[in-house]
Amino acid sequence: MTATAIGPAGGLVVPPGHGKTLTTAAQHVTFKVTGEHSRTASTFEVVVPPGFDVGAHAHGHSEELFYILEGELDVLAFEPLVRTPDSWREWESASGQRAVRATPGTLLLVPPGCPHAFANPTGEPVRMLFQASPPPDHERYFEELMDILGSGGEVDHEAIERLRLRYDIEQITPLRHDAGVRQETTPTP
Repeated sequence: MTATAIGPAGGLVVPPGHGKTLTTAAQHVTFKVTGEHSRTASTFEVVVPPGFDVGAHAHGHSEELFYILEGELDVLAFEPLVRTPDSWREWESASGQRAVRATPGTLLLVPPGCPHAFANPTGEPVRMLFQASPPPDHERYFEELMDILGSGGEVDHEAIERLRLRYDIEQITPLRHDAGVRQETTPTP
C-alpha cells in the first residue's frame, strides 16, 4: 500500500514505512504529512541516534509537538532562569522544572518562544513523532539540514546557525552528534 489521499473530501493514509525519508549519521527523518497535505502542520517520524543532541533552541512563530514512540530521550520545554550557552542539561525554570527523561508515551507541546531541547544519551536509537506548525518551513529546514549533516566530517556549526536563522530558529546551545557515545547523566522524571 502506498500513501494516498482518500478523495477530494477525504483524508490521507500513510502506511508504515512510507513517506519521503532523509537519512544521515545524525538523523533519520520520514515526512508523513507535508504542506501539500495540511494547512496546519507538517508531521514527521524521526529516529534520533545515540549521542544526538539537537541543542536548546526556540522558535518565534512556530509551534511543535513531540511524542516518544520507542526509546528514551532527555527533554526540556521551559524558559530557564539562566540560558547557559554551552549546555541545557542543568537548566532550571523559576518554578523548579528541570530536564526529564522522556519514555514511550511522553508528549511535549512547545508554544512559540519556548526554549526546548532533546538528546539521546542512551546506546539505542529513539523513534518519535514530530509535528511542526505552520508547514512547510520544517520540511525545507530538514532538507537543508540533512545536506549539511550528510556532508561528512565535523558538523559545520556556522552553516547550521545560518540555516536556523533563516527558518526562525534561535539556537541557544549547540547541536551535537557524538555517535556511539553514551552519556551517564540521567535527568529525573
